[in-house]
Amino acid sequence: MKTIDPTELAQPDLHQILLTAVAPRPICFASTVDKDGNVNLSPYSFFNVFSSNPPIMIFSPARSGRDNSLKHTHQNVLEVPEVVINIVNQPMVEQMSLSSTAYDKGVNEFVKAGFTEVPSEKVKPPRVAEAPVSFECTVQEVIELAQTPGAGNLIMAKVELIHINESYLTGGVLDTEKLDLVGRMGANWYIRATKDALFEIPKPLRTKGIGVDALPKGIRESDVLTGNNLGRLGNLESLPSTLEIDIAGVSEHAKNLSKREIHELAQQILEHGDTEKAMALLLYAEGL
Repeated sequence: MKTIDPTELAQPDLHQILLTAVAPRPICFASTVDKDGNVNLSPYSFFNVFSSNPPIMIFSPARSGRDNSLKHTHQNVLEVPEVVINIVNQPMVEQMSLSSTAYDKGVNEFVKAGFTEVPSEKVKPPRVAEAPVSFECTVQEVIELAQTPGAGNLIMAKVELIHINESYLTGGVLDTEKLDLVGRMGANWYIRATKDALFEIPKPLRTKGIGVDALPKGIRESDVLTGNNLGRLGNLESLPSTLEIDIAGVSEHAKNLSKREIHELAQQILEHGDTEKAMALLLYAEGL
């Protein structure tokens, strides 16, 4: 394990480690205007949603690591405290990247990147017509973290109005698969949230899982099951009873298998989402 003191690294080297390790990051495609009405459109991956009541998003246009200058977005929200946060998906990612070019102040990146301006209803900055979702926001606060190169500037934005392209809805609800979102990785890398890359994990919100510590020792110390497998098993509310093990119909199937083969079979069953059956099979192997 390599241990690094961030105070001993040059800012570009620290920046590279942080952005490569902390990923994927959602992208805030921010449209703003200055006091003279000049439009700016820029992407930022220091971004997330932090509250739903009130609906608050925060993004951070950092100071330049080269010359310590402020981003035009930062300057604009100090003059006109409003922003439209447009969400980026795969069909628009190349144009979004082009808009990150360090054009001179006053240059409209909508025009440079070929995006379509749509007038907002509650704020002055326009929204991006091509975005699957856009959030009209008022800026509540700007927190400057430092005056040094690479320092972030937290822009707290309250959502005032939401626009959703209806083609990304299924049954009136935003559809993750249809959205086809992209995220920022390190260097020039991005990630695409396609169907093959998506996976579901049952959330332990309404139930209280037994925990990995409640699993029998032979299961916890399996040389087949992974940490993810154990986490899924520990999310069950209870261990199945002997009757439930019999009902699962695993005894006959597993009768001629070694313990390792049973664990391998249970792992396959887990990967297909049948946690209860996998647990019953594992408990059979433990003689419980």
